[in-house]
Order: sequence, then C-alpha cells, then structure tokens
Amino acid sequence: MNKELIINAAPVGVEIALLEDKKLVELHHEKTDASFAVGDLYLGKVKKLIPGLNAAFVDVGFDKDAFLHYTDLSPYARSLLKFTQLAMNNGQQREFDFSQFQTEPEIVKTGKISEVLGQKPNILVQILKEPIAAKGPRLSCEISLPGRFVVVTPFNDIIAVSRKIHSSEERKRLHKIVEAIKPRNFGVIVRTAAEGKNTAELHEDLLMLVNSWKNLQHNLSGATAPSKILSEQTKTTSMLRDLLNEDFNRIVVNDKNIYNDTRNYIQKIAPEKKEIVSYYHNGTPIFDQYGVTKQVKASFGKTVNLPSGAYLILEHTEALHVIDVNSGYKSVSNNQEMNALETNLEAAGEIARQLRLRDIGGIIVVDFIDMKLPENKRKLVEAMEECMRADRAKHAALPISKFGLMQITRQRMKPEVNINTLEVCPTCNGTGKVSSTLVLEDEIEKNLSYLVMQKHNGLSIMVHPIIYAYLTKGWIFSIRRKWSWKYKQPIKLKPNNNYYLTEFHFFDSNDEEIKL
Repeated sequence: MNKELIINAAPVGVEIALLEDKKLVELHHEKTDASFAVGDLYLGKVKKLIPGLNAAFVDVGFDKDAFLHYTDLSPYARSLLKFTQLAMNNGQQREFDFSQFQTEPEIVKTGKISEVLGQKPNILVQILKEPIAAKGPRLSCEISLPGRFVVVTPFNDIIAVSRKIHSSEERKRLHKIVEAIKPRNFGVIVRTAAEGKNTAELHEDLLMLVNSWKNLQHNLSGATAPSKILSEQTKTTSMLRDLLNEDFNRIVVNDKNIYNDTRNYIQKIAPEKKEIVSYYHNGTPIFDQYGVTKQVKASFGKTVNLPSGAYLILEHTEALHVIDVNSGYKSVSNNQEMNALETNLEAAGEIARQLRLRDIGGIIVVDFIDMKLPENKRKLVEAMEECMRADRAKHAALPISKFGLMQITRQRMKPEVNINTLEVCPTCNGTGKVSSTLVLEDEIEKNLSYLVMQKHNGLSIMVHPIIYAYLTKGWIFSIRRKWSWKYKQPIKLKPNNNYYLTEFHFFDSNDEEIKL
C-alpha cells in the first residue's frame, strides 16, 4: 500500500490529507490558533467536585471547565499530585532528580474522587478529548509521552509490549532491551513500530521522551494554574510519528517553513526517508493538483456513491450515527444472496473509510442489505474488522443482529469533520423557487423591445435548452415567430447547455454579446 501525505498551508491553518493508494482516508485541519489538542499537558485548578458523578471540573483556561472522572485519575494520582507540588515549589535552578522521586501508594479502583482531590489542588492533567460542541475538554491524569517506538508513562516501572507484535521471541527481545535501558520511575510501552529495531534506536527514542519530561518539570517550576505546560507535537509531525513506515512514498508540502520542519523531523527519525519530502510551488492549489478537493466533494455529504451503483446514506442524530446501505444497479449474478453479499462487502470498505475520513465517533448503526446465510453474515463481520484494522482510533464491531444491523463503537477524541459540499443554486439563490416561464418570457420580451428601439438588428438570444424548447414549440405559432412578426425582423434563438435555467443573453449580428 502506497501512502502519501499532502499538506496545504493557509493563513487560517494547515490542512493535512492522508492518501492510501491515491484514495483519501483521513483529513485533518490544524488551526493557526489551535489549543486544547489531544495530548497537551496543562496545570489545572480543581474548581468543583461532583460526588454524584464521582468526577471533578477542572479549570485549564478553556471557556468551559474541563471534565475529569475518577476512572481517568490514574492509579498514581497521589504521586502525580506530590510531583506537581514539588516541581512548582522548586526554583528553576534547583530541579530535583526524578529518578530519586519517592512514589505514593496507588489509589483503589472503587474509591471516591473527594478522597483524592478533596483539597481542590492544582494538578497536572493531559487532554484526553478535545472540546466538542458545548462541552469542555475531557482530562486524564494517566500521563503518557508518545515517541515513535515507545510510550513513556511516569510513576511506574511497568514494561508492556504491543499485542500487535505476534512473535513471542521478538516480544521477549524487546522487553529485555527496554528493561536494560529504562530509567527508574518510568513505565514503558513498546509500540508496534519497534518490531525489529535495535537497542540504539529504542534508546534514542526513550532519551528524547525523558528529555521532554525534564522540560515539563522545568516548565512547572513557578507556574500558576491554569497554564499550558507542554504541547503535543504539531499535527503533521505527530502523524508522521504514528504513521511513517516503509509504505510511505511521498510527502508534499506547499509551505517552505513546514517543508523544512518536516524534512528535519524525517532526517531525525528516519534518515533513509528524507528524500520523500518535496516542496510544491506550482500555481495550481495543491489539493486540486493531487485530486484531494475532488475527493472531498465526492466523499462528504448525506449520500456517498459506490462504484457498483450502490450508495450509502449517512444520518447523524444526537445519540448516534446511522448508515443505510442501498443496493446498486449492477448485479454480479442472478443470485440475490450473492448480490447482497457483494454489495455489503463493498459497502464495508467504504464505511470504514468514511469513519476515518469524517472522524465519526460514538455509536454507529449500519443497516446492511439483508442476508439469510449465517456464513455470509460472518464473512461481512470479518471484512468489516479487516477494513477497520488500519484505523488508529479504538473501535469495536458487533456481529450482525437478526434485523440485519451492525453496531460499531469508535473512539471520539475531537469534533467530527463536517464539510458542506453543497453550493447555492445560481438560479434560485438557495430559496428553492425560480420564476415561472411565463414571467421569464415577459422579461425576455421586455429586453428585446428595448434593443429593437435602440435600432439593433440581427438579434439572437441564447437560452437554456429547456427554455429554447418552450420558445420554439409549434414553429409557425411559436413565441419566437410571434416576436419576429411583432418587431419586423428575424429573431434567432440558440440553446446553451452551460446556462442555468433562467439565464439568457442577447447577441448582435456579429455574435457579440449586448450588455443590458
């Protein structure tokens, strides 16, 4: 699979399109003044405890207070509170050695938030979900710093290896390497991308994250709540960190600064890949040049068409998203069951793409075309899981119910991408109403009368083909013939497919347009 990243920089922000085999699968928009992004770390102030929800509202500087539930506190919440106060009270020149930090006992899973945050202290928190609609950000105290090969989790000594690395020997090898290089008081999660990497590569990635933690500790010193302590990388570099692999064959950028930053980042994490970054400076907009704009127009909206002629209807309600699969005009066989299976399998791939592209989260209910055979239903579920395997958001798909419905849950971390692909009708200006042909006939004749009075001869009128048919209907007794007799000169009519319904223009005998 070939992967391409097309980066479009504009004054209002940066748009990033991820293409897999030339097909748009993800679209991200990073605003110039972006704040409260997933992964950002803030020093927050606990404002209000809600015992009924076992949660707290925390001021992190957003318009609405952020939400922190007890289950997101982390077992090491007391250690985090102690660390926060210690780092804030230390002068910038007297930062303590984190490896000598004495951790506190873990909190219990079934405890109450008032037992931990009863004093309403300042606390270091990480954005778990961006603000959505009228809700503030959702927070977590389970601090994690992601790198390309490993993820660092402070206050514990746990080593975990990604389950996607299936080889037991490779898992043991990676575990042994990390165990040898891991600093005290840091837990490490080994990512799938670490498979096959040597000690030096893992150590370099780990050291970079430890340095980030030292920067965080430095920024906490003397800080006052609420304030941002450490930012996640830009959307571009974070995507490269998470996605860059041997399948990536092109990164195209239309901004010189982002180009240099991206090239330097690639040089640092994967020197052998630096040549895939290129700077685009042609006149055509970059998204038009690489077909992104066309795919956006075709992929967003209520209806999504499939190559077979089948189509999807996507509806959004307050509680969930509903997707309806409708059969197409092409049939692979005379077997209705086989046709339903083929259409459903095609729809599964597009649904998985749409969930990533629009970043749809929460509960999704899909109404597939009914199938009778349990074996075909199983094939569809397996295909859906396979199509969603590349999705980085946590997700789960349930087996098809007896009503032919599949329920999917997908992690929601930021607002859904919603692009309006409809344009205002130039004829009705969005009202849904146009002038009747009778009124249009009077308007054309009024302008015709004026031009005849101005001594114009050899007049021709260019109109939409439907209006042309209306004005020439009957030939001898047509409206055009009536005008010719009335104004004592031949009046020509010409159809133009590019005109909208009520558009018309006058031309003289030299075929030059007459401006009214």
